[in-house]
Amino acid sequence: MISKVLIANRGEIAARIIRTCKKMGIATVAVYSEADQQADFVTMADESFLVGPPRVNESYLNIERILEVAMEASADAIHPGYGFLSENEQFAEKCAAKGIIFIGPNSNVIKQMGSKIAARNLMKQAGVPVVPGTDGVVSTAEDALETAKQIGYPIMLKASAGGGGIGMQVVQSDEALAKAFESNSKRALNFFGDGSMFMEKKIDNARHIEIQVLADEHGNSVHLFERECSIQRRNQKVIEEAPSIFISDETRKLMGEAALQAVKTLGYTNAGTIEFLVDEQENFYFLEMNTRIQVEHPVTEEITGVDIVEQQIIIASGNEMTVKQDDLQIDGHAIEVRIYAEDPVTFFPSPGYISHMELPEGEQVRNEIAVKEDYHVTPFYDPMIGKLIVKGKSRNEAINLLKQSLTTYKVEGIKTNLPMLLNIVDHPQFLNGNTTTAFIDKYYLTQRKN
Repeated sequence: MISKVLIANRGEIAARIIRTCKKMGIATVAVYSEADQQADFVTMADESFLVGPPRVNESYLNIERILEVAMEASADAIHPGYGFLSENEQFAEKCAAKGIIFIGPNSNVIKQMGSKIAARNLMKQAGVPVVPGTDGVVSTAEDALETAKQIGYPIMLKASAGGGGIGMQVVQSDEALAKAFESNSKRALNFFGDGSMFMEKKIDNARHIEIQVLADEHGNSVHLFERECSIQRRNQKVIEEAPSIFISDETRKLMGEAALQAVKTLGYTNAGTIEFLVDEQENFYFLEMNTRIQVEHPVTEEITGVDIVEQQIIIASGNEMTVKQDDLQIDGHAIEVRIYAEDPVTFFPSPGYISHMELPEGEQVRNEIAVKEDYHVTPFYDPMIGKLIVKGKSRNEAINLLKQSLTTYKVEGIKTNLPMLLNIVDHPQFLNGNTTTAFIDKYYLTQRKN
């Protein structure tokens, strides 16, 4: 079994990984930037090392410095969390070259799934349904316009190497497509070093439903059912819940089987997520695969009782995972909301000092938090400061507990999206389960304007 893990990440996910390592009796090493010297995850770890200035390219993305620390601390494994280096195939390769276990899939799979076009084509080979669209890159605006004639509007324009909504835009006409192609291609080039684009038919009134998978090196694989992550702003998730109340048991079964077929085709190991778009008739289409743990993994843990980080470490150690498909069942309903340091009206980040903070408590209330009172939220990182997860025997029970918890959740000194979250979870359409990817634009933003 792995004996010491370096966590190549920060904030709430670093703290969350440290807690599981402690439970397993595994020593931990934290890395931190100058901006995070006072963060809780730094003191939670058995050892901690400064890796650079606040900017991510000089600290949390500094591969050579992180590997240097891993060697100095005699860490035999690195857990990348999510974001930063978690889906960087070069980092996984360099870990292997140093004899350090990368807690995730191998670099070849990361590379394949990192390209949306390669991933799409592999899923087609595996027999997994894909959204109608291009099978290769679209290099110029002229090519994009020609392709649009075949696909038909509305179209989702995406950066091939992208993620997190960067380089992504819905277009409704030739004129809009020409402008969007140039601007998004430039943005993708700046963020990912690759300006290539591809195009997909936009599925109207779609739901974003994903399947959590685990697979080990002994040929075992399971899916941990689904999460619905449809409520998004700027293509980033805000509220996630498990299970989905929209899909039938038959669709759940088919989606799980498709996800496991994808795992088998790829020879995938460790934790991953197959993301699907599901239309109004419950037809599902492959969207992308995330080769890492997800921000929203706690809702899956709550309804299955599986510690996903623990299974990641067991698998990375070369052992058989302790989870079997026949033993898994859905228990209750869980909902997660992401707490952002941002203006709830403009969605712009809101850095500053937290003067007062109170968290909700309860047996079925889980806080994954990255900050504390007197903490300085800097502008250098993602504005998510924490997650609130609740569980109920039913969706209604979970919603009631969530409302109660959000009412008692206090963060003062900075602006947060707490008012927005309260508005959403009390909205009739949310209560009725009408949570498509258009929810915020259609209901929340319209309500706010009125």
